[in-house]
Amino acid sequence: MGTLNMLGLAKRIGAKFLLTSTSEVYGDPLEHPQKETYWGHVNPIGVRSCYDEGKRTAETLTMDYHRGAGVEVRIARIFNTYGPRMCLDDGRVVSNFVSQAIRKQPMSVYGDGKQTRSFQYVSDLVDGLVALMEGEHVGPFNLGNPGEFTMLELAEVVKETIDPSATIEFKPNTDDDPHKRKPDISKAKELLNWEPKISLREGLPLMVNDFRNRILNEDEGKGNK
Repeated sequence: MGTLNMLGLAKRIGAKFLLTSTSEVYGDPLEHPQKETYWGHVNPIGVRSCYDEGKRTAETLTMDYHRGAGVEVRIARIFNTYGPRMCLDDGRVVSNFVSQAIRKQPMSVYGDGKQTRSFQYVSDLVDGLVALMEGEHVGPFNLGNPGEFTMLELAEVVKETIDPSATIEFKPNTDDDPHKRKPDISKAKELLNWEPKISLREGLPLMVNDFRNRILNEDEGKGNK
C-alpha cells in the first residue's frame, strides 16, 4: 500500500520514483548467480512469502505505473548490505554475528551454515542508487557485491575481526531459507558504470567499531540504573 500511495503521488506531481526492491524476489533460486532476467523461485504461501511476494508485487505496481501512467521509475534489487548505524538486534546475519561476538555470546548459525550470501558495504549501495537515479535506465538492476560467503565463512571473518575465541552455536534452520544468493551485476557495470569497491574484510571493521561503541555505551547505561 505504501508503494501504491507513493506511485500515486509521483504521478500527480511528476516525480521520479525509486523502488528499493530486494534479491528476495528471486526466492530460493534455481539459477546461480542471479540475473535480472530470472523470474525467481518463490513459495507464495511460505513463512517468508509476505516479504518476497510483497516486493514482487511492488515491482509489478511500479512497472504498471511506468507503462500505464508514464511515471518515470527506477528499480533496484538490493542484496545483503551492512555497515555502521544498523540496528544492533535487527535479526540480519551480519548484525547478529557482530553483536554476539562483541557481547561474548556464541554466534547463531542456522542449519549447516553452508547457505551463501553476498555482502555489500553501505557506501557501495549508495553509489549504486545515485548512479541509477542519475541514469536513464529503468532497471531492474541488481545492486550487490558478487563476493559469495557461506554463513560459516562469514562467522570466521567476524571472528578474525573481533575475537578469535568466539564460538558458534548451531540452530535449526528457518523455513524457505534460500540456499544460495549471489548477484550477477553485469547489467549495472555496463549501463550504470557501477560496481562495489569495498570488500567484506575492509568494510566489516568499520561496522564493528560503530557496534562496539554503541554496545559498550549500552552496557554502561545498564550499569548506571
